[in-house]
Amino acid sequence: MSEFQIDDHEASPVRPTSRELFATFGRIGLVNFGGPAGQIALMHRVLVDEKRWIDEDAYLRALNFCTLLPGPEAQQLATYVGWRLRGLPGGLTAGLLFIAPGALVVLALSLLYAYAADLVLVQAAFLGVKAAVLALVVEALLRVGRRALNAPVKVWIAILAFLALALFQAPFPLVVVLAAAVGALVAWRRPEALSLRVEPPPAAPAGGLVVPAVRTAVTWAAVWAAPMALIAATLGPDHVLFEIGAFFSKLAMVTFGGAYAVLAYMAQEAVNVHGWLDAREMIDGLGLAETTPGPLILVTEFVGFLGAFRAPAPFTPLVAGILGAAVTLWVTFAPCFLWIFTFAPAVERLQHAQRLQGALAAITAAVVGVIANLTLWFGLHVLFARFEPATLAGRMVEVPRLASFSPLSAALALVAGLLLLRLHWSVMRVLGVSVALSLAARVILAG
Repeated sequence: MSEFQIDDHEASPVRPTSRELFATFGRIGLVNFGGPAGQIALMHRVLVDEKRWIDEDAYLRALNFCTLLPGPEAQQLATYVGWRLRGLPGGLTAGLLFIAPGALVVLALSLLYAYAADLVLVQAAFLGVKAAVLALVVEALLRVGRRALNAPVKVWIAILAFLALALFQAPFPLVVVLAAAVGALVAWRRPEALSLRVEPPPAAPAGGLVVPAVRTAVTWAAVWAAPMALIAATLGPDHVLFEIGAFFSKLAMVTFGGAYAVLAYMAQEAVNVHGWLDAREMIDGLGLAETTPGPLILVTEFVGFLGAFRAPAPFTPLVAGILGAAVTLWVTFAPCFLWIFTFAPAVERLQHAQRLQGALAAITAAVVGVIANLTLWFGLHVLFARFEPATLAGRMVEVPRLASFSPLSAALALVAGLLLLRLHWSVMRVLGVSVALSLAARVILAG
């Protein structure tokens, strides 16, 4: 659920023309900084208050629906509103314009990073970015924890999720599936334990929902799989582009709780399994995504670009990187359109499905543990430069070398945390100050 305040508003919805829809969502796509809460608030101001294209109740129902889905909820909310206003073309227009500006910026920054990351000043700048990102992840942990852990059962789910990931390296999808199963079971037997409000669903519309939903799902599943089939037929299933598409397709199905929830799993796979980039580059990518409009999950584009850029055959590195970014974007966001166009006609009924609500409540609680694990992972890789293997709870893990501790990184992270958590500065201001301080420190130490 979003964290902004919505005033009571009475208005008769107005149906825009296709041109008006394009212009409005194009403007939203250019200025939708600030993460999901800020993006949802922006769309509310523009679509409900200014344009009066959707009324208050319908907007909130759509928002609640989008929180049930894997993927970036703000982008899916934009897609739903576009679909509601102008059908399939409207949904595509709104959803694509919401991400297109940010995707282009991330691509440009990925190119710059690939060719200039070894420059001394660029490295110094990214030290500041890493420190700010650590503060942002801590802030996300506190924010989501306050919102999600409103019952003892949820607290235990979060703790167990953290232990499963941090101590036993359990796969993130398995944690999501187990949390969903526990939540559905608890909702069936004791819904009050999850603080669920049980209400009877409305009657199904005449004509039914199943056949149209299945037809839409099959169509969009084919759209989702099309580039993968092309890559397999032309380059083979062992090519890096196919590996990128397969991995991010799997990720798209478990992206509950936003980008922060899956970053640790993404980093584990992209760094340790596929070797597309290292841990510090993963943090750099998140910092780049924080500076752009659009959903934070665009960090996947950075990962896909670098993965293909570094294994380019038979293409040049530049062409391979662009193809890697394009495949990543396709398999990340095609599922978002699948979810919306398949389930949008059933919005009212989905919001009253008790076991589904329980499963999603448990997943949200598990996400707190997931983000706690991400905070630990990020913190260690920001503050320490080198790691060594060790045995913990009968398993081999990497622990930091204490001698590699970076006092400068710690100081920058503390300043970023103070600005973000105590003074409530915006993300862009915190990133700017962190980068400036890091560059200044580099100049002073070099002199």
